[in-house]
Amino acid sequence: MSELGTKYQHSQSELEEFILARQQLETQLQENKIVNEEFEQLEEDTPVYKLTGNVLLPVEQSEARGNVDKRLEFIEAEIKRCEKNIRDKQEELEQVRNELIKLNNAATAVDPKR
Repeated sequence: MSELGTKYQHSQSELEEFILARQQLETQLQENKIVNEEFEQLEEDTPVYKLTGNVLLPVEQSEARGNVDKRLEFIEAEIKRCEKNIRDKQEELEQVRNELIKLNNAATAVDPKR
């Protein structure tokens, strides 16, 4: 029974990590959407700069837009992957929880003083 309890706790901590990763991805998604909205307001000849280290380097606007679009695609794919991991881990937790309940009920039936 303690092995199942340990497995349950380990799965819970993994689920928490997946949820935290999902939240971080959501933050990145929102930040990149804001950048994309800013691009929509720019005129074609407006200079765009990229922060590299502590230096601003000029970048072609089309290249910068392309990079943000690729980043958005990547983040959205990662969110889907993360959500699948969360669902899978929740199912695993439910199965382990049910096994723990069965074992506990069986132990109680054998020794009602438990």
